Amino acid sequence: MNDPILNNLQERLFNFSVAVIKSARKFPKGKEYEVISRQILKSSTSSGANYDEAQSAVSRADFSNKATIALKEMRESNYWIRLIIATTEKNQEWIKLKQESFELMNILGSICAKTSQRVFH
Repeated sequence: MNDPILNNLQERLFNFSVAVIKSARKFPKGKEYEVISRQILKSSTSSGANYDEAQSAVSRADFSNKATIALKEMRESNYWIRLIIATTEKNQEWIKLKQESFELMNILGSICAKTSQRVFH
């Protein structure tokens, strides 16, 4: 994907969601992985969707709120990825996704810190 309308972060969040979806398709069978699959799919796709929504925010406060939700969802994604790594055979795909989720958390955290200062001060 290389859409000129999307900024680099939007593209990274989208690609992260796609990679999680493709990796989750390879989970072992079992009830626990049905639950984990549902949770990681919800949080990883929600992060990108909320950041996309932030791009059309009606105010700084609205942008800050949606960016904060995107950060919270990425933190949750990171949790599920760490759980996946801890409970499955070590898989390079999930290890790369863990690193990407960490980087995305840092970027979103920086955006949230900067926008919340503007909103509240």
